[in-house]
Amino acid sequence: MMEKYITDERTGLKYELVGDYYLIAGDDEPEQEPIGIWGQRHLRYLRECHRVRYANLLTSGELNAYLADIDLQAEKLFLRLVKQMADAEGITETLKASDQMEWVRQMNSIRNRAMEIVNAELIFA
Repeated sequence: MMEKYITDERTGLKYELVGDYYLIAGDDEPEQEPIGIWGQRHLRYLRECHRVRYANLLTSGELNAYLADIDLQAEKLFLRLVKQMADAEGITETLKASDQMEWVRQMNSIRNRAMEIVNAELIFA
């Protein structure tokens, strides 16, 4: 059984076993940004509907940064839409204090509508 990691005593480089070969273990690789739910949805959409674009982003090494950017844009848009819709429909903390179930019903409706807008404008576009 071959070891997963070995270190070259002479050069100090660390190697990782990948298949049957030892490749240099990249400690200096750029850290990948976490991808949230919006980025994961867009990734699934790219894989299923835009395979060439997905392959181009993947092979160029830009996929993670692209998805992180989409995720950030979508989250900002979603939060902004929820706030604007809640303000426009007069859903306040007073309603939350007086009738919690009505507040939850209205906020769920707003969140669902905002999610549909984000999906249409960013995720599935």
